[in-house]
Amino acid sequence: MRELTEYYERRAPVYDETVLSDAAAEAKQLLACVAALPAARTLDVACGTGFMTGSLPGDVVALDQSPSMLARARRKAPRAALVRGDALRLPFRTEAFARVATSFFYGHLPAPHRQAFLDEARRVGREILVVDAAANGRGPLEEWEHRTLSDGGSYRIYSRRFTAKDLLDEIGTGEPIFQGRWFVAVWAKTA
Repeated sequence: MRELTEYYERRAPVYDETVLSDAAAEAKQLLACVAALPAARTLDVACGTGFMTGSLPGDVVALDQSPSMLARARRKAPRAALVRGDALRLPFRTEAFARVATSFFYGHLPAPHRQAFLDEARRVGREILVVDAAANGRGPLEEWEHRTLSDGGSYRIYSRRFTAKDLLDEIGTGEPIFQGRWFVAVWAKTA
């Protein structure tokens, strides 16, 4: 996980341009679906640059391990409380939140880390919202990618792509709230 944290710390300055370059219109549709959810006290885990943070309705706490990502999230979600912390050991009491949300994090977690994240999400929240990359034929459903950053850093990053059904099968009983070409989002109860 340390390598993943370092990767995102170094990628922070160009993250938004590279992630949304082909999918800006769909990202707006996705964020509108997120904003239409009922307001709730929400923890945005691995918030990154705040892609989803500012669209989450209700009181929001945004958590990330990267100071550079949190600095960018501050600009997009000035009302959110920001916390630097570990997504697999959430620094919050049991049931501190109504909703635990995450975007483009779950799909980067190999199996043991996925379970650790889900256990923590279920501990601190009553429902979970997961936004991630959609399975759309543009690549394998699961792979270790070699990524080189513009500063020359080279990383191996685990990536998965999902259909809403496949993601719900892992997360729990719930419903899809978005299924697009680039993005998928599901909302489920944690208990």
